[in-house]
Amino acid sequence: MYDDILVPTDGSPAADAAVEHAVTLADRFDATVHALYVVDATAYSAIEAGTDVVAEALETEGEDAVARIAEAADDADLPVIESVISGTAYRSILEYADEHGIDMIVMGTHGRRGLDRYLLGSVTERVVRSANQPVLTVRHEGDDADAE
Repeated sequence: MYDDILVPTDGSPAADAAVEHAVTLADRFDATVHALYVVDATAYSAIEAGTDVVAEALETEGEDAVARIAEAADDADLPVIESVISGTAYRSILEYADEHGIDMIVMGTHGRRGLDRYLLGSVTERVVRSANQPVLTVRHEGDDADAE
């Protein structure tokens, strides 16, 4: 039923909370886990000086985030594909899912907080509304029900 499961991450605790669910599903269906981090440097485009430094820091953060997912998949003896790409977060997630034959997307309900969320909208919400695949959303236990 599910051969390829995508776990987009932004490195936040909410994104990490989705990993356990994704690995459990992948184990149940003998699926490949796809760990994806999108470097969305456009969110920081107002910073003219040092944009390359910001993008490089985000890429390093992304490599660490997908490595945590890969470790969880490896611990469960599951195949894993790690990807760090650049683009607009929700669009890149949707494009990756379509281009790689993803059967399910598993992601946290909260990620970045504060001004980013209010200015850019919720990445998870946009993915849920637009994905061609089922999307399982996982609430981080540290989130308040009123936070949405």
